[in-house]
Amino acid sequence: MTRRTPSAQTQLIKMTSFKALLAVVFIFATVFQSCLVHGNFHSDTYFNWGATHSSIFGNGDDLNLMLDNVSGSGVQSRKLYLFGSIEMLIKLVNSAGTLSSTGDYHDEIDFEFLGNSSGDPYTVHTNIFIQGKGNREQQFILWFDPTADFHNYTIHWNPDAVVWYVDSIPIRVYRNYKSEGIDFPDQQGMQVYSSLWNGDNWATRGGLVKIDWSCAPFKAGLRKFNARACEWNGPDSISRCAYPNQANWWTSPVYKQLNADQLAQLEWVRDNYMGYNYCTDYWRFNSQMAPECSKPQY
Repeated sequence: MTRRTPSAQTQLIKMTSFKALLAVVFIFATVFQSCLVHGNFHSDTYFNWGATHSSIFGNGDDLNLMLDNVSGSGVQSRKLYLFGSIEMLIKLVNSAGTLSSTGDYHDEIDFEFLGNSSGDPYTVHTNIFIQGKGNREQQFILWFDPTADFHNYTIHWNPDAVVWYVDSIPIRVYRNYKSEGIDFPDQQGMQVYSSLWNGDNWATRGGLVKIDWSCAPFKAGLRKFNARACEWNGPDSISRCAYPNQANWWTSPVYKQLNADQLAQLEWVRDNYMGYNYCTDYWRFNSQMAPECSKPQY
């Protein structure tokens, strides 16, 4: 799928950087082709591009992605998953850019990290694609410097909702209203992708700000990829991974709704750090808003 340049009404998607334009992208994405697992970069991922610009070290718990004027780099999980939690510690660089997965009818749940302009805050761009349809962006200004240390980014996905977490703080919820005709990603297994790449042809001020390659190579650190999720083994996984039992811990009632403390955290983030919400962008959608925008999400 080709990434489209955002409109002038979604300028928060475009972030500038005085050093580089790139992205570390943490994505669930569909590949057509259970059991709990704990990930290791050596055994559970492979370099899908830019292998010479990547390195795994330690016991396989640590990964560096690199970008220079020759290439960026990326990894993806060997297995596909349907429901569970995917988490990773990531240390970013001063950067901007984005990446999406491919396929005409793919599902995708993502974090995309859009950099800053000389000290401005980082933006986390979130989106969800279902059967190839996206346009469900929400963005948040991070309340910390993500380039100074590693922070935990988690996607929790079960038959009731998708929840995005930053350092265990929920920042977004997308609930399942499929019974009311609203799409929800529950029919396809997904792989995990993480990439670092050059987006200076469009990502910063419409492509006006270019990479200063004298600062290259740019490196991003990833640590402790953890997939506590149901492995996808074909269409029978649709019912197997959603079945409420002890093995499918994500189906437990405790995960059906955020608790009071989590709701307070979510409200704090949205009141103080939310930068863009597709559900309030009436100009972009000509007031024809997505049906889930009229439904409570939390």
